Amino acid sequence: MIVIPAIDLKGGRCVRLEQGEMERDTVFSDNPAEQAMKWQQAGAELLHLVDLDGAFAGEPKNKTAIESIIKTITIPAQLGGGIRDIATIEAYLGLGLSRVIIGTAAQRNPELVVEACSLFPGKIVVGIDAKNGMVAVQGWAEVTGVTAVDLARRFEDCGVTAIIYTDISRDGMMGGPNLEATKALAEAISIPVIASGGVSSLKDIENLMAIEASGVTGAITGKAIYTGAIDLCEAIALTGRSPRC
Repeated sequence: MIVIPAIDLKGGRCVRLEQGEMERDTVFSDNPAEQAMKWQQAGAELLHLVDLDGAFAGEPKNKTAIESIIKTITIPAQLGGGIRDIATIEAYLGLGLSRVIIGTAAQRNPELVVEACSLFPGKIVVGIDAKNGMVAVQGWAEVTGVTAVDLARRFEDCGVTAIIYTDISRDGMMGGPNLEATKALAEAISIPVIASGGVSSLKDIENLMAIEASGVTGAITGKAIYTGAIDLCEAIALTGRSPRC
């Protein structure tokens, strides 16, 4: 299992939200590229980028910051937020992103995921954000009547590289991930699952490692590594990988 640092972009800056609410944000850096390099230097193997403005607008909104990050780092990066069509996917991959994350569009237009996987094999990740087990879309502003498990099962055979599962109620709240729901999702599908939302201590990393056999292959952490609740080097070492600190 790998630990994946998150960089959430709002207005060109690196921020963290509480429970996905745009007005409840904390700015951690005015220089996202510099922050990205910091995580790379700590030993991160993959960066998780989110265009928060894009998620709400339904189209890319932080391209300048994203380009700057990609030009600065040498490790792979994946991006979600506002990705609704093939043209956007192609443009982002052309910038040098390793993977793109389809979230809202995966629920509203599953065929986009199928087509994207065919055109860009190994490059497509599906982001499933849930509240009380139900999928939330449009920057978490709208909760649907579809369960996270049912949505994930739609993509079993089309070549999705991973499912990123976020429990909205845990995100940014430093209360630990939803282990039960994450494990249940991972066991219900054959696609690797990356846990997100609430990963706020080394114990949380240990707990996720304990369900790795269920298919949980990664843990995304954001607020905790910015506040110091998690030392990224220690977290990477805990997984058996080699930090650079």
